[in-house]
Amino acid sequence: MNPLSPAERKLLKSRAHALKPVVAIGNEGLSAAVLKEIETSLKAHDLIKIRVTGDDRDARQALLGEICGRTGASPGQHIG
Repeated sequence: MNPLSPAERKLLKSRAHALKPVVAIGNEGLSAAVLKEIETSLKAHDLIKIRVTGDDRDARQALLGEICGRTGASPGQHIG
């Protein structure tokens, strides 16, 4: 995972604005099937939105780190 430059992050945020989430992660967490869907979507689209349910911000942040670590993706933005 390569960190994004501020310019790259700004460009991705503008591209992502109109996107709808393609993957939703519920109470079951990051299952093998969800991770496979994330990887498939990243290969097809390069940039995706993921919706994570739950109120625990630290848990969502940890999940983001796990997704990026396991897929090699870089986070563009984390809201909520």
